[in-house]
Amino acid sequence: MRRDRGSATAELAVALPAIVLLLSVGLAAIGAVTMKLGCLATARDDALSVARGAQVSTNDSVSVERLGDRVVVTVRRTVVTCTATAAFEPGQS
Repeated sequence: MRRDRGSATAELAVALPAIVLLLSVGLAAIGAVTMKLGCLATARDDALSVARGAQVSTNDSVSVERLGDRVVVTVRRTVVTCTATAAFEPGQS
């Protein structure tokens, strides 16, 4: 009989939890980046809308602050907060 019998099973049993952990961390990172990009896109779109004279949608927790010739929009989601700044268009205030 050979002495290394069953070593493939033992190696798989040791490596499988590490592979599952790496996969889980990768998927969580992709989800976090997707959430951050969505939040940032919402803040940017709302800042441009306010700068052009439109009203902000209130789907998320959105705060609008007017600072002279600029508008600062902050969007708060469950775990992410994003801020975008835009200059007012000429003729808008």
